[in-house]
Amino acid sequence: MTSEKTNLLTAGAIAKELGVAGPAVAKAIKVLNIKPEMKKGVCSCYSKDAVKKIKAELK
Repeated sequence: MTSEKTNLLTAGAIAKELGVAGPAVAKAIKVLNIKPEMKKGVCSCYSKDAVKKIKAELK
């Protein structure tokens, strides 16, 4: 279970990985209506599958 949680990324980490601005990732998450896999405090964490969807939306 912990290995699954370590593969989760915040919107900021996704932006850094994709080399785009944070607001662009936030907008893609909202447009695609992607729900976080986990929340830790105010931070939402997303799976690698979500990253693929976001990357496709940003192209």
